[in-house]
Amino acid sequence: MSTSAKRFFTAPEVADYERRRYRGIDQKLVHVREKRILRDLLRAARPLRPDRILDMPCGYGRFAELLEGTGARRVSSDYSPAMVARALRRTGSPEKRLGAAADAKRGLPFHDGAFGLVFSIRFFHHLRERDHRREVLSELARVAEEWAVVSYYRLNPFHRCQRVLRRAVKRSRRNINMIAASEFREDALRAGFRVITEKGLFPGLHAQCFVLLRKARIRTSF
Repeated sequence: MSTSAKRFFTAPEVADYERRRYRGIDQKLVHVREKRILRDLLRAARPLRPDRILDMPCGYGRFAELLEGTGARRVSSDYSPAMVARALRRTGSPEKRLGAAADAKRGLPFHDGAFGLVFSIRFFHHLRERDHRREVLSELARVAEEWAVVSYYRLNPFHRCQRVLRRAVKRSRRNINMIAASEFREDALRAGFRVITEKGLFPGLHAQCFVLLRKARIRTSF
């Protein structure tokens, strides 16, 4: 992601973000829980062609080791070239990692069905417009041969109140876009996916929800 709507993260900003982002105890717990859930969802995505996973947005490569643990060739993509460069240095052998800077809202530079699985974590809450969310989901469905693992912040009254209070107390300008579960499922279906399973990060305490999606129509080769 970028530090603003008009410019990319620079390499020093990427290094600073990586150093600070999951430093606190609460964020370390979140990271461990996220990896556990995502590992389960990746195991459920079978059969999976082992040589092609798209990580978009890859950020600094927080899940690089997890993805390469599947035996996949990881393609890291992000709006920021500096993020892509950092993600490519995270882990793995050079022949198993590729990268591309791209804006998903404007289209990804990959062929239809290029990846056995697309992986898009902590992205959809940045999309303020439903049309943008639908465009990105459609683009993920286009480049996915079969599977997608994504996350979004699921709307419910408790979490809505929690966000309002947090902004009031901390004077935070952060405005996470939360989505009703029914709305997300409808948008996913419209894009060509069906929901296989959903898992909350910490149900009742945290709004983030992880979803395993599968293409509604799978091409068969003869």
